Amino acid sequence: MAITVAQINELRQMTGAGIMDCKKTLTEANGDIDKAIQLLREKGLATQAKKAGRVAAEGLALALVSDDNKIGAVVEVNIETDFAAKNPKFKEFVENVAKTVIEKNPADVEALKAEIISGGSETVAEALQELFLSVRENIQIRRFARLE
Repeated sequence: MAITVAQINELRQMTGAGIMDCKKTLTEANGDIDKAIQLLREKGLATQAKKAGRVAAEGLALALVSDDNKIGAVVEVNIETDFAAKNPKFKEFVENVAKTVIEKNPADVEALKAEIISGGSETVAEALQELFLSVRENIQIRRFARLE
């Protein structure tokens, strides 16, 4: 089956994966977008596991206050390069993590990863995996604090 540029672009827009990754995955999935997304996730998880040992020393620390100014949160999310830390998707992820801390009051980082991310329908861990597919760098939620 011939894979069209439109299919590659559609998959790329949906996942944030690179053009060649999209083309290879669509070919492997015989043009099925849903199957290609699943394959990209599986490949991404394998790649993420390989990169987990790499140092994530750059990133963002963000302080955020709730709308009623009664609860605050400070989060630190690390990534491998300062270039990736400037990515708008990464910044949005960090902000949503801080909002999740304010809303859910998790006990620790593992509990935070199990919570539904603020403004989304997936867990923080799933959102982190989706972000990894886009930036392809080791991302770690290092720590957070919630203040009332």
